[in-house]
This record gives sequence, C-alpha cells and structure tokens, in this order.
Amino acid sequence: MWNRVEYRPLEGFVLAVTPFNFTAIAGNLPTSAAMMGNTVVWKCANTQIYSAHYLMKIFMEAGLPAGVINLVFSGGKDVGDTCFAHKDFAGVHFTGSTGVFQSMWKSIGDNIKIYKSYPRIVGETGGKDFIFAHPSADAKALITAISRGAFEYQGQKCSAASRAYVPKSIWDEVKAGLIRDLSSFKMGSTEDFGNFINAVIDEASFDNIANYIEHAKSSADSEILIGGKCDKSVGYFVEPTVIVTTNPKYKSMCEEIFGPVMTI
Repeated sequence: MWNRVEYRPLEGFVLAVTPFNFTAIAGNLPTSAAMMGNTVVWKCANTQIYSAHYLMKIFMEAGLPAGVINLVFSGGKDVGDTCFAHKDFAGVHFTGSTGVFQSMWKSIGDNIKIYKSYPRIVGETGGKDFIFAHPSADAKALITAISRGAFEYQGQKCSAASRAYVPKSIWDEVKAGLIRDLSSFKMGSTEDFGNFINAVIDEASFDNIANYIEHAKSSADSEILIGGKCDKSVGYFVEPTVIVTTNPKYKSMCEEIFGPVMTI
C-alpha cells in the first residue's frame, strides 16, 4: 500500500494581490506560490508600494532569480483584466476587500473556457469581528479585549474587534474601564514609539471613517461614549471612538469600517 503526497506547481502563473496593512502578508502571498514552483505576478496595494519595493530588493539580494516574482505597480483593474484573460492564468492569492474578491471570482468564472486548467482561487477578505460577553465575564479582561482588540493598528485589520455585545449587569464597570484606557492612549507619529494610535492609511480612509462618526453624532440610535474627533490638517488622525447603541442593526454594527471605531 502506498501512502504518498506529491507537491507540484500549478500549470501556469499565479497572481498575488496584497493589502497595505500587514507587511508580512506581502511576504507570504507571492513567495508561497514561488516556493512551490510557479512564477508570480505580484500586485501590491497602492498604499503599500514603499514596503513592497524594499521586500523585492530583499528577495533579490537573498538570491531570488529575476522573473520568478514580478512586482507591478498599476491599477487593480489593469492587472486583473490582463491576468484573468490569459490562458496560462493558474491561480490568485488575495487579501483585501470582499467586493474586489467577488469581482475577481466573477471574472475568472466568465473566462473559465480559455484557461489551460481550473485556476485555484484563494482569498481572505473583510468582516465584522465581534466580542460577545457573558454576564459572568471578567470585566477587566473584557475591557482589555475591547481596547486592545479594536484599536491596535488603528483598527485597520480584518481581525480587529469592531462590535461588542455587553450585558447591562457589567456595563458600568466596563464603561469606566474603557474611558480610562482610551484616555491613556497617546496619538501621534509612528516616529515616537510611545504613541499607541497613529494616522490611518490615507485620506479616503479618513473620510470614510469620519462619515461613520458624524452619522453616530447625529443619529437618535447612537451616542459617542469617548473619542469622535478627526483631524487631517497634519496627517490623517482619527481618535479611538466608542459608539454605544441599543439597536443591533445600527449602521456601524453591521458595516465594516476598517478604522478605530468600536460599536457596543
């Protein structure tokens, strides 16, 4: 009896699409396919060009042959239209938004007849991570889970806590602890390692987050517990903001914001 596994490359090239928020992802999305024997077209996010450029320099200095990983700086549609229409397209390795990944999947499906083989489609997309607390929960641990889980890296990660369900019986203690924690967070440039909160990635992100906060300020369904200030005069800074609502279907309870906003 044989019990054997054989690893081999896909039949063609792989498109790797990386986001701005985890530089390590930019390392593993293109390199994992290359290590398996495929050539790779690497499309990085426009807000990630600087780190991607230096990663490629490191790969080349470490001995990666030219032409194995091919880093391109271009619009996503241009790269997608070119790669998805090529007969040798063999797979996509993607981290990014749900909408973009769904459009990729549709394009690949529409072109399925032209490919040499069936492309592998691998994607990790956004979400609306939640914290659900039982009345027996340790309030101090819950406070830390919210303040650290929601606001590290300005909430700019799909794993960031984005909404929380807190029992009324422990809410007063949790509320006081959150206000205490968030009031201690220093905000400013990444050049000062003492700053826990830095700027969000770009102006489009800033404007999107600010719209959610303004909506919360004017809505009868919500109140701002702490934070709520936004300033882009020097950098795109958004205060860590906690919104409180009793409506489980409230806008910021349901929609991904990708910023330093937690709704309870």
